[in-house]
Amino acid sequence: MTFGRMTLGGLAFRIFNTIALGIVVVITLYPFLYVVAASLSDQLYIQQGRIGIIPMGIQWEAYRRVLEFPMLGRSYINTVTYTVLGTAISLVLTICAAYPLSRRDLPGRKLMTTIVLLPMLFGGGLIPTFLVVNALEMRNTIWAIVIPTAITSFYVFIQRTFFEQIPTEVEDAAKIDGCSMVQTLTKIILPLSVPSLVTIGLFYAVNQWNSFFPAMIYLNDENLFPVQILLRSIVIQNQTDQVMVDVFDDKNLISESIKYSTLVVATLPILLVYPFIQKYFVQGSMMGSIKG
Repeated sequence: MTFGRMTLGGLAFRIFNTIALGIVVVITLYPFLYVVAASLSDQLYIQQGRIGIIPMGIQWEAYRRVLEFPMLGRSYINTVTYTVLGTAISLVLTICAAYPLSRRDLPGRKLMTTIVLLPMLFGGGLIPTFLVVNALEMRNTIWAIVIPTAITSFYVFIQRTFFEQIPTEVEDAAKIDGCSMVQTLTKIILPLSVPSLVTIGLFYAVNQWNSFFPAMIYLNDENLFPVQILLRSIVIQNQTDQVMVDVFDDKNLISESIKYSTLVVATLPILLVYPFIQKYFVQGSMMGSIKG
């Protein structure tokens, strides 16, 4: 039995996919929508557990007080700096590792591939990494945040696969035109690889933006703390009361509103950036994940 050009089995499959994806969307969106609703709702409704995805008793005081917190601006600047610099370094290192590995005539290619693969199977360990960072005198510097996590083997292999999909005839034509290897990479290969680079760059940026553990270990200077440390202090360590005593004078503004508001403030930048690179992200995810 057919419905137009679609068979009964195809129709059933589409309905199943639609329902399944709808469930995934609800499961994914509900926690964030709840946080946004709670951050805008009156504390009384939060305590009574009456908040769903629609704010009740809307108030903006929590956001105003969070944005007035003196360390927030500095923490945001630090996080943006770590994210931008760390992502740039990560992309450069990933390209430098992935491009040679994509060349089948590279001497020792299998050995180098194995070396890149090993960190995916065995980590260096927290204490050895700390000792290395300390020995290099990188503690309490920006380099302690961006260097230890500068490159990820998994992303190297994704980018290598993308480079391998580019026809060798393109490089041969560049050589005939007199391009050096560096010129071929920068003027031909990289422009063709924008979707995969944007995808990997987004992965690196999100990891860097959400990272707080390296800052806890390597940073003692509060002026270098990222916004995630502030978020952790408020949400996980339950230090909101201390923040309220130090900064806030409104006794009616209770901790839960500030916690949810801080979560939204910390998450919003990534959500605002994603729509502008969504096209490249989808292309890179599809093209870099399979080998043609």
